[in-house]
Amino acid sequence: MNIKDKVCIVTGSAGGIGYAIARRYVAEGAKVVIADLKADAAEKAAAELKAIGPGDAFAVEMDVTSEEAVNAGVAATIEKWGRVDVLVSNAGIQIVNKIEDFAFADWKKMLAIHLDGAFLTTKACMPHMKAQKGGAIIYMGSVHSKEASPLKSAYVTAKHGLLGLARVVAKEGGKFGVRANVICPGFVRTPLVEKQIPEQAKELGISEEDVVSKVMLGQTVDAEFTTVEDIAEVAYFFAGFETNALTGQSIVASHGWYME
Repeated sequence: MNIKDKVCIVTGSAGGIGYAIARRYVAEGAKVVIADLKADAAEKAAAELKAIGPGDAFAVEMDVTSEEAVNAGVAATIEKWGRVDVLVSNAGIQIVNKIEDFAFADWKKMLAIHLDGAFLTTKACMPHMKAQKGGAIIYMGSVHSKEASPLKSAYVTAKHGLLGLARVVAKEGGKFGVRANVICPGFVRTPLVEKQIPEQAKELGISEEDVVSKVMLGQTVDAEFTTVEDIAEVAYFFAGFETNALTGQSIVASHGWYME
């Protein structure tokens, strides 16, 4: 597989999983757009990756829930590099609560970032990919795209929805060489997961240690967190796999937390 000189937009890539994916792509010679809500952090990440090389990077400020912001970011990409070969829709947040206590505003916020963001970035990139007869669209799902956990009604709903979106994109994009896939990580110890540990401990009435050992890692085969590098490797695989053989499919990377 080869992604050298491919133009890749990665949302939510100023840190965490998104940054690891961007770093992996740049290491393979790709040109990566660091698209993030935090402009300063995006600029910093892009500068770091440019210095590492051998690929290239530049930053765009992007609120993935804003069609105007998404369209502007994709337009800036086309203006700078003339094409878009890979979209990684990675931006996301987490809010945990019981259904009866889940604020409707929080529900809408979760679905907007995870689902609206995936839809809007896909809508903006897909015409360019179709015109150039090829492209990869990669959604950041979760084991919760396949499974459910208490306190995560909005997150589970959104992550399940990404599977459906990917399948439709695969059907519509197939004859144009546009592929769609979903990465489904297990628990990755990012700031998003760190934030969940005390929240779940409080809601479930257990210790933070039990949240980690029993809730997050209890179903794994080795009591290990999935790493950002693990997920970046899967994202590299999907970006470089250039036939329709795997389009519409998802891969779970969870140390056995969930198996198909």
